[in-house]
Amino acid sequence: MTTKRITAKSKAALAKEVKKSESEKSAKACLSASTMSAALSESFTKSILPEAGLAEVASLLSEKIEAIQDGNMKSIEAMLIGQAQALQTMFVTLGRMAACKTQLAQYTAFMNMALKAQSQSRSTIQALIELKYPKQATFVKQANIAQQVNNATNTRPHAHAKENDNQPNELLEVIDGSENMDCRAAQTTSGADKAMATVAT
Repeated sequence: MTTKRITAKSKAALAKEVKKSESEKSAKACLSASTMSAALSESFTKSILPEAGLAEVASLLSEKIEAIQDGNMKSIEAMLIGQAQALQTMFVTLGRMAACKTQLAQYTAFMNMALKAQSQSRSTIQALIELKYPKQATFVKQANIAQQVNNATNTRPHAHAKENDNQPNELLEVIDGSENMDCRAAQTTSGADKAMATVAT
């Protein structure tokens, strides 16, 4: 009797743990990006691909997310290319439908939708280009070139002031070829000129 009670309690505890585990799995699935994206995709694609299961789509999407997080951007590039092409197809289709309309209101409505699709296609292509060739690399390259130009400009020798040909410390020369006159040289009294003799006190 006691053994049966222990077994019943064990089964009840096990069932409770299983229920808790399933509840946790459901909660994680609700917060999973891959599961939620797969659920939304299924709402639109089940009429096209009814054999695609939600679990399989979520599993493949989860693998794609992990690959992108590891740096492999090929799936993103493929998605952008597909979107750009689809939008281009919409642009052509809506443009052809607009051309068939005879009333201005219908023509304007279809042409506006066509031009919106064309604009979105161009934006998608621009996003693809920025993904393949980031602008930051170009900016860094331009900054390096500017730095090199500045360095080259700063290494040029500074302009020196023009040297003065007439230095004040040079000896004066007589233009007619006579001897140089040194005003600073010491002068001795000559005895030939008595008028220059020392005057008595």
